[in-house]
Amino acid sequence: MFSIKRYLFAGRGLSFRTGKYFGESMLVGAATGITVVAFRYLIDFGDRMLMGSNWVAEHPWVMLFLPALGALAGYLIICRFSKLEHARGTDSAIKAYHQYGGYLTSTVLPVKSVASVLTVASGGSAGYEGPVTLLGAAVGSSIARILNLTVRARRILMAAGLAGGIAALFQAPLAGALFGFEIFYSSSDIEYETALPCFISSVISYTIYAYFFGWNTLFSMPSVSYENGLRLLPYFFLSLIIVFGSRFYISFFNSTERSFSRMKLPGWLKVIIGGLVVGLIGYAISPSVYGAGYPIIRNCLVASSVSVNAVFVFLAAFVLNVVTTSFTVGSGGSGGLFAPALVCGATLGAATGVGFAMILPDWWGIHPEAFALVGMAGFLASSIRTPLTAIVMVAEISGNHELLVPAMWVCGISFWLNNGWSLYRSQLHNRESAAIRRIKVK
Repeated sequence: MFSIKRYLFAGRGLSFRTGKYFGESMLVGAATGITVVAFRYLIDFGDRMLMGSNWVAEHPWVMLFLPALGALAGYLIICRFSKLEHARGTDSAIKAYHQYGGYLTSTVLPVKSVASVLTVASGGSAGYEGPVTLLGAAVGSSIARILNLTVRARRILMAAGLAGGIAALFQAPLAGALFGFEIFYSSSDIEYETALPCFISSVISYTIYAYFFGWNTLFSMPSVSYENGLRLLPYFFLSLIIVFGSRFYISFFNSTERSFSRMKLPGWLKVIIGGLVVGLIGYAISPSVYGAGYPIIRNCLVASSVSVNAVFVFLAAFVLNVVTTSFTVGSGGSGGLFAPALVCGATLGAATGVGFAMILPDWWGIHPEAFALVGMAGFLASSIRTPLTAIVMVAEISGNHELLVPAMWVCGISFWLNNGWSLYRSQLHNRESAAIRRIKVK
């Protein structure tokens, strides 16, 4: 006999139980989307008031000191109102997932938002995605606590919020979802139980964000495609360059952070030192190091000059970005490492593409902008340890889906060769490592 109760509540087939966390994931996605929209308005306001103001344009010497002042203000806000051990957003979220059962205090939302905008909008070399992942994770954690859910559910919703944050800010819903269950381990392991909640949250969050800021891609580039199998050879050399470049980025950042941690100086003075280094480099060498680095990526994706000078310009941009990001975040400033990794990949890719375009015949069809895009994917896979996210993200943020094959090739090689290296210290190697850790539930 047909039973309504069995149909709705049975464990198999279409039922309420098979949709477990569906409603909660939608709620997390909606709340995360609204949070990221508010954060984006705060970013735009900060840009207009600080680096974008006419007074700063008329007095460029101010940029010598503005990154230090912004980093100091952000640091003081975090120290006063938040209990975060450090300002690295994504790494803090990963640590909370593994060690604290997905617990993040809701005070993270306003504190991290304001601190990050003050740091990056004043010229600090860092990304906004670190704060956004932490904001999304805090949204998921807070909703789970409000609904009085279990620790397991709290971790799942925290991951869903993290995914929704990336999906919205980068306007990349599929990449955001993949990021939400791929980021927690440095190996190829994933958190499979968070996969479906991440998909649901990412869709809702992205849709809300796009309603306010449009449906266009984050970047644009000329139409280029993969239509010559011989190009896998130069892309292979790009993979090797990406591996060494990501190791340099990781090593330099870790060394800088350790050096600052060993200094017997108050924290506020450390961020001032880091900000002054960034201000000096930007003022004396290249103002492109200020902020999240998106203008550098746009230049790489339209690279048309094929010359030795162009190679050196892109390589110099890579080195300067590594140095300024390390001093901004490594000194204690609030910002992310994800966007700078995109900048690093784009500059190394563009430099490699220009180099091959100079030495190979025209019939190879070498496009430096294609190498820049694929380089971004490879650098993310290598340094952040998220190959699936990297492959999909570069396609979504550029609108170019014709380079998936070389992106897969470069991501696979660079991820494999850079095993054991990661920008995020809180990543565990695999699920077996997570199973033996004790969760400290607050």
